[in-house]
Amino acid sequence: MIEIVGALRHYAWGSRVLIPELVGMPPDDRRVAEAWLGAHPTGPSAIVAPDGLPGDLCDLIASSPVEYLGEDVVARFGSHLPYLLKVIAAEKPLSLQVHPHIDRAREGYEEEERAGVPIDAPHRNYKDPNHKPELVLALTKFEALCGFRAPRRAAELFSGLQAPLAKELHGVLTAQPTVQGIRAAFTQLLEPSTRPSAAEVEEVTEACLARLAVGSTSPRADRTVGQLAAAYPGDPGVVTSLLLNPVTLQPGDAMFVPAGGVHAYLHGLGIEVMASSDNVLRAGLTPKHVDVRELLRNVDYVAAPPIRIAPETFHGATKVFYAPVDDFELSVTTICDDVAHPMPGRGPRILLCLEGRVTVTSSGAGSLTLERGHAAFAPASDGRLTVTGAGKLVQADVP
Repeated sequence: MIEIVGALRHYAWGSRVLIPELVGMPPDDRRVAEAWLGAHPTGPSAIVAPDGLPGDLCDLIASSPVEYLGEDVVARFGSHLPYLLKVIAAEKPLSLQVHPHIDRAREGYEEEERAGVPIDAPHRNYKDPNHKPELVLALTKFEALCGFRAPRRAAELFSGLQAPLAKELHGVLTAQPTVQGIRAAFTQLLEPSTRPSAAEVEEVTEACLARLAVGSTSPRADRTVGQLAAAYPGDPGVVTSLLLNPVTLQPGDAMFVPAGGVHAYLHGLGIEVMASSDNVLRAGLTPKHVDVRELLRNVDYVAAPPIRIAPETFHGATKVFYAPVDDFELSVTTICDDVAHPMPGRGPRILLCLEGRVTVTSSGAGSLTLERGHAAFAPASDGRLTVTGAGKLVQADVP
């Protein structure tokens, strides 16, 4: 096992304290939005005290893929770690976004490569040729928007709002209470040729806040409009929130977001595990690059409730969250005794201590002690792992 350090990402929506407190670093004026634990080429984890090893996890795996990933993973995914583990801290709402399906990711990546778009260009959509389904596990109360509401419910939220745009969207949804209606309303709000003006968005915002002030029957939806308008005034994504399902995850709850699933995280601290990709298509609620037409090309418009993943118990101390993809699974082990508890998985694993102090031991008798906020990479060659101590450990691995 090898101790690693996450690559920090400083974005405007991040928190100055949540991730620094978790990893034990002094906070400063910068907002830390994410800590990446993995081997994505744009942000690989650094190796602590490498002692002759390469300096980061990406180079380490490239030096001996079969040793570090295992024959099965190399055969299925090539010589790359197939997942990326993140700590995410959202103090402000994130962008309205979609992650591409793998076929479109491959096409888009090749198109931008042929066009000579630099991999680090702010306007580049496809940083890699991979899809990005993801699972988020809440560490605090975690608020989000995810997937489309039923068309009739979305129409109800626009009903009675004294704003021309709201009346127009209500008409679209009542005339077509189907997937086609959701597509038409969503496209109208975001497509550059039809998107509303900032003044029209503000009229809807004011109407929602007025309804909230007199006792709204949908207070959460109206509060979300107000929250988004305060962060991104005049952005059509503010109104788009009325089309989307609200989600609250309590600590320990998990939600899966498939490729093509429109979503926006609003507030909270969580763990994310995803296919190893940095492909994000944004339509609003962000100062970053927006490509509405590319996002619309990738959206799944089917109205469905968010996909909550119920954990399964592994040997008593571990809860495993099995996502409906082959790239990753996530587990949480909580212990408070001297017993050696077995951990799931045998391939390449990334471990992060969330609480306390634990010692992880491999089948070859190598061991590593992790305290809160410390992380490690366990290669496939380490075989089965056990953990002792008192604390909580999250692990990403390949099913």
